[in-house]
Amino acid sequence: MSEATNTRGNRKRVIGLVVSDKMSKTRVVAVTEHYKHPLYGKYLKRTQQFHCHDEAEDSKQGDKVLITESRPLSKTKRWRLMKVLERAV
Repeated sequence: MSEATNTRGNRKRVIGLVVSDKMSKTRVVAVTEHYKHPLYGKYLKRTQQFHCHDEAEDSKQGDKVLITESRPLSKTKRWRLMKVLERAV
């Protein structure tokens, strides 16, 4: 077997902030990205929200977390919680 058949590929990993923990084993994570407008050069902010799976229900609202891509787990969940980087105060 070759190395290419054993790997799962490079999965995206992003850092975000938990904005909702009201669902069972699911967290809504807001990921903010700053980018430069291609024509005008102004820096803009884009925020995306991802539903991620938190099996242990370890994270709470306000925590800074690392999430990674995964296979579809439900209609909206395509991310898994890797670890909590900072706890909310």
